[in-house]
Amino acid sequence: MKTEQIIYIKRNSTSFDLRSNLYQILLFKSEAKFSIDLVDYSVSSNHIVFLSPYQNFRLFEGLNVCALSFHADFYCIEYHKKEVACNGILFNNIYETPYVYLSENEFLEIEHIFSKIDSLQDLTQSYDISLKKTYLQLILALCSKQKLLSKAARSNFKNDELFDFKLLIEQHFTENRNISFYAEQFHLTNDAFSKKVKSIYGKPPSILIKERLILEAKKLLHLTYKNINEIAFELGFSDEFHFSKYFKNEVGISPKHYRDEVGISIVAK
Repeated sequence: MKTEQIIYIKRNSTSFDLRSNLYQILLFKSEAKFSIDLVDYSVSSNHIVFLSPYQNFRLFEGLNVCALSFHADFYCIEYHKKEVACNGILFNNIYETPYVYLSENEFLEIEHIFSKIDSLQDLTQSYDISLKKTYLQLILALCSKQKLLSKAARSNFKNDELFDFKLLIEQHFTENRNISFYAEQFHLTNDAFSKKVKSIYGKPPSILIKERLILEAKKLLHLTYKNINEIAFELGFSDEFHFSKYFKNEVGISPKHYRDEVGISIVAK
C-alpha cells in the first residue's frame, strides 16, 4: 500500500511496534503502565496516548487497547496545522506528558470515531480516504482542545522559576548538553537541579536535553531538504559520522533510514 494511504486500526492488542515509522494514537480504556523513550508513565482509565515516528514504546500493563496508526504521507500534521494545531501539543512536545485524559463521554465519542475509521480500513477510493482523513482530524481536534484546556488549568499552579528551564534549553541545546551549564544558571548543584527539574517535568534534565536534540534532528530530517552533513553541523556535531552514531544510538536507526522511512514532508523547505 502507498504511504499516502496508510492508516489502520489495531484493536485489543498488547503488542505494538516499538519503533515504527508511523504516528500512533493509543486509546486506553483501562489503567495502563508503559514507557516512551525509556521514560515510565502510568495512567488511569480513559486516556489517549500520542506517539511520533520512531519513538520507543513499551507496554508493561494494560488491556482493551486500541491503536490508530497513520503515515505522515497520509496526514501531514505540519501541513494541516492551521486547521488542527496538534504538532507541539499532542505530538513532539517533550515538556508535557504524551497523553490526554478523556471524560467518559469524550472517550465514547473518540471510540466511536475509531470504529468509523475501522469500517473504512480496507477501502481505498478517494472519497473513503477523504473520510478517514476527516475522522482522524476530528480526533486530533478534540484531543488538542482537551489538552489545551488541561494545560491552562494546570498553569495556574506553575510559579517555580525552574519552569524557565525549557527556555534555556530552547536557546542552548545545540551547544550546551552538559547539566552543569543549566544548573549554574539557577545557582544549584547538579544533583539539586536534577531533582527539581524531574519534580516539575517528570524527567531529569539530561533526558530533556537529549530529547530536545533528537526532536530537532527529526524535524530537520523531515521538514527540510538539508543534507545530513548540514544537519550535523547545525546541531553542534563535528561531522556526519558522529551525528549519525548519536542519532542511531538514541532512535535505533540512522538519520538516512529515518528520512527514507518517514519521508520528507510536503511543506519541507
